[in-house]
Amino acid sequence: MSKTQLNVFFKMQQKDDKKEILKFEIKGQEDGDTATTGLYALAGSIILFEIEGCAAGETSAEFMNIQRDSKKTTMKFAIKGDSEKKAQELYKYAGRNVNLSIQPSQMTIEEFYEGPEGTEYQVDGNGNVDVPKDQLSIDDVDKEEKEEDPSEEKELH
Repeated sequence: MSKTQLNVFFKMQQKDDKKEILKFEIKGQEDGDTATTGLYALAGSIILFEIEGCAAGETSAEFMNIQRDSKKTTMKFAIKGDSEKKAQELYKYAGRNVNLSIQPSQMTIEEFYEGPEGTEYQVDGNGNVDVPKDQLSIDDVDKEEKEEDPSEEKELH
């Protein structure tokens, strides 16, 4: 699916536990309208969306759901809380009609919600942690500091 362009009403933006929820309304769409019909296939996946003129630029979000009633179609997106700067920029457009472009992302839901990568380690039966041999330890830092020439004066700033 390619990029879909829509004129929508940015109904609201609300902060939830670890994410921002955005609601958009499409009003006056005809049944079978190709622009909105293609959106149903994206519901439940990760998308890239952009509001024309917004400094946030292209933003990835979970397309949580899409609901249609007799007067409008409502779309609900969730962006992660670590996109704070983008959320602030998007908030400036809440309550207005905006030109919204939506396209599928290649990211999976698992990739979208997984945290930053940390240090790999193993815990043995006694509760001791084994880290990779090339991992820098605090002992290595102490050794390096002691190996520096102690007679060399250091300038304080």
